[in-house]
Amino acid sequence: MSHISATSPAGLRSSRQLPHRQQRLQSADAAGTLFYLSKGPGHHYALVGEEIGLKLDPKKLDDAFAAAWKSMPKRPSIDGPRKNDDKDWWRELVDLVLNQVTPDLDEIDRDNFFEVAYEHFAEAGVWELYPEVVDVLERLRPRFRLAVISNFDGRLRMILEQLGVSKFFSHVFISSEIGADKPDPLIYQRAVKFLGIKAEEVLHVGDDSERDWKGATAAGLSIFQLDRQKNSLRDLLSVL
Repeated sequence: MSHISATSPAGLRSSRQLPHRQQRLQSADAAGTLFYLSKGPGHHYALVGEEIGLKLDPKKLDDAFAAAWKSMPKRPSIDGPRKNDDKDWWRELVDLVLNQVTPDLDEIDRDNFFEVAYEHFAEAGVWELYPEVVDVLERLRPRFRLAVISNFDGRLRMILEQLGVSKFFSHVFISSEIGADKPDPLIYQRAVKFLGIKAEEVLHVGDDSERDWKGATAAGLSIFQLDRQKNSLRDLLSVL
């Protein structure tokens, strides 16, 4: 396998020559690679609160969300899709946030908050594409099959559709449906097996050193190390 990593905003190096002729598929992470949350989660949680009559501090929500995200335990892989498209997992996360910000909130308001929040993060305008994404995908599509491999749930397909990029991807592999989360190599292995290709024929693009770089490498894929402090998806084009 091989990897490409950024050395500067304009420069790249590779551990060895990328096997261009062997590669048939390019897979991409979703959030942080293709699109991003237009404002922090605290901002959006505060908007959700307003909808049900709660006034919540966005900064406190941001801090609570970060702490809750880190505290969520890693889950073992299973043999099929997870129950309820991982909605119960998100409910647990939201409860942790609310426990820190407004611990006295009653069960009815908690239920309302969660349902509104769950729908909110699939609405148009919440997520934004990175500026180079469409141009890069248009240039890659004639040369490679394109797929998404993401720690997400079924809402991802709606988000990709709203952002106008779902047409570029032949397959969207989602952790809630595959039953394995990055960095577990199984999510990559199961995607590759489904497509009927070899791991070494896939180049995975992602921004997370643990979930994307280490996970995909452990599964035998080549990787492009996206680090938006140093490079962008345009640098991928420069080495292909």
